[in-house]
Amino acid sequence: MGIVNGIVTLVALVTFLAIVVWAFSKGRKKANKDASMLPFMQPDEDNLSNDKKKTPGTQEKGDSHD
Repeated sequence: MGIVNGIVTLVALVTFLAIVVWAFSKGRKKANKDASMLPFMQPDEDNLSNDKKKTPGTQEKGDSHD
């Protein structure tokens, strides 16, 4: 049973190291950069709360729907 535990541990370690190497490889640089910018592409919370406060049928200054 000890041999099986050792083999499973070794396979898990090799799998983990392979994932780490893949995640930080040069080929993933653009994808990692794009993923790191995702939180900044979300709309601001202030804009969301202002949009929710507007009620349908009301106009703000400068809005003309003639």
